[in-house]
Amino acid sequence: MIYDAFQKRAINSTDSGNSVIVCAPTGAGKTAIAEYVIEKCIAENKGIVYTAPIKALSNQKFRDFSRKYGNHIGILTGDVSLNANAPILIMTTEIFRNTLLEDPLRLKNISWVIFDEIHYLDDPERGTVWEESIIFCPEHIKILALSATIPNAIQLSSWIRNIHKHPVETIIEKKRPVPLHHCFQAHNRVLDNFEQLKKNIYEQVKRTHPRSKKHHSFQNFRHEEKTASANKISSLLHHLQENDKMPAIYFAFSRKRCEKLAFESRNFNFLEDQEQAELKDIFANLLKKYGLTQEPSAIRMRGLIENGVAYHHAGLLPSLKEVVEQLFTSRLIKLIFTTETFALGINMPARTVIFDELRKFYGQFFANLRTRDYYQMAGRAGRRGIDTEGFVYSRINPLRIELDQINKMIFAQPEPVLSQFNLSYASLLHLYGTWQDRLYEVYPQTLHFYQANKRSRKKALEILHTKIRLLKEMDYIRDHKLTDKGKFASSIYGYELLLTELFFCRVLEELSSIDLNIVLTSLVFEPRKNQLNIKLPHQIIKINKKLSPVVEDILKIEKKHKIRPLTKKPFFNLSEAVEKWSTNESLAVITDGTNADPGEIVRYFRMVIQILRQLRAIPFISSNFKQNISRSLEMINRDEVDAEKQLREGL
Repeated sequence: MIYDAFQKRAINSTDSGNSVIVCAPTGAGKTAIAEYVIEKCIAENKGIVYTAPIKALSNQKFRDFSRKYGNHIGILTGDVSLNANAPILIMTTEIFRNTLLEDPLRLKNISWVIFDEIHYLDDPERGTVWEESIIFCPEHIKILALSATIPNAIQLSSWIRNIHKHPVETIIEKKRPVPLHHCFQAHNRVLDNFEQLKKNIYEQVKRTHPRSKKHHSFQNFRHEEKTASANKISSLLHHLQENDKMPAIYFAFSRKRCEKLAFESRNFNFLEDQEQAELKDIFANLLKKYGLTQEPSAIRMRGLIENGVAYHHAGLLPSLKEVVEQLFTSRLIKLIFTTETFALGINMPARTVIFDELRKFYGQFFANLRTRDYYQMAGRAGRRGIDTEGFVYSRINPLRIELDQINKMIFAQPEPVLSQFNLSYASLLHLYGTWQDRLYEVYPQTLHFYQANKRSRKKALEILHTKIRLLKEMDYIRDHKLTDKGKFASSIYGYELLLTELFFCRVLEELSSIDLNIVLTSLVFEPRKNQLNIKLPHQIIKINKKLSPVVEDILKIEKKHKIRPLTKKPFFNLSEAVEKWSTNESLAVITDGTNADPGEIVRYFRMVIQILRQLRAIPFISSNFKQNISRSLEMINRDEVDAEKQLREGL
């Protein structure tokens, strides 16, 4: 293989035994470096762990690497365990972190860990997992970290070098192998560059709408928006088709929006007759392979597929998403409407990327896209070895976004990666079991300590002390040792306090197998705004009454200690669905009785499987409870929910 200069530098550095951070634009070829290290480890009979931020990416890497490296590859993601003793193990970062804390000896033969998408360090909810994984990584394991372009890569290298005391080289590549051409649609006109957008749209708007910035707050846009020329998707698609800019990935930031836009495009046919016949054939065979021939979502999508159009989002069944991904890689799908997860590491390049808008929901608020997020998605434009440039179209309403905000988003330096360090109760208990009160010595090793000022450091350390005081008050720690409650909680990541208290109140053991699935689903379910107020059936009210006092006691003590975020309350929206599923009902039937999408239901049920497996692995639970857990697992882990089955089918 012929490597680019930055790839050669990274490879030479790994050969020298250095840890390496590689920062390069999306599509620049970072995976080739990872594959070199994997192949070298296979040749030298050494072990390696490849971590990915999401299960979909872990699954894709398992499929890709299995085709390339055969039985050398295994996968562990909580709900999937295939070839678990293989020398090359693909894991979610959470599973790797858990292994480091629970069973570090399992990693004694591992010589490398690859952190894909290392910029996930600053994800508000999950970034701490990457930080913990790096901190607790054993000295004999070298690190290969792959990242999109970030301005503080050298700082990250310096931090890793500081805690692991071995050489860490930073390789930064800013040049894209396929340059990006930024275009716009505004007032239903297609504009070739930023200057045209400025001159032909924003300067015109300034003349016709001479108002203050204050007047242009989002609350005051309704009247002005009616006067603006609407951007028609048909105009943009005609432009792309006429100018040979397919295939295209269209990013929209909601599931409903993806589907709505896809069906608005149903009158377009992007395929030649031969392509259409070939695509129909492939689609039919894939539906048969994955048992989806009668799946309503697949039937609904068929008319679009036959014209070269598809959509892809988390609400679809995982197996149907797999079908869509395979169709897209065949290059017969010319236009796919998708949410942003399609951009995360999944190797699906196109000639063109389109942004439905340049704002998205960031957990608790809407905001303009960060530069790094813009390029994570825009970077899918331009296929290496096929295109001389990639095209990025942003659909703009000039009354909703300022010109300088667009300029900053596209042309400014990406945002730095900032620590989100926040040890979970389970992590704290693991550390306390090994280090006792010396666990506070861990904090100076964190990226947070490395980046923070004196005041922030003091606050972070106080939070650690506060959490330990709470755990001692709740009898998880006594006389500088973990109690049985502490040992139980250390095995359940994310739901440790509530499940531990329910177990030691004997609530969990008294539940039937079906009711155990109902309770665990209520813990993992995250309601959207339209799912908050539901009427509970009598049986669920009875279960909730058992849980409520325990939940309230936990929240009371967390509030007393001023700990945030608080333990999440259970939500029973999927109680009827999981009850029916546990009694062998079909997914189509249970979906009809809820306002959750099929893919959403499958994802939550798979999270329940992960918790059930964690519970069953706790050594001191009774044999009766273990049997009950096994029955719960058998009930829920079947058909579309069985992630291992889907992975095996995809090989």
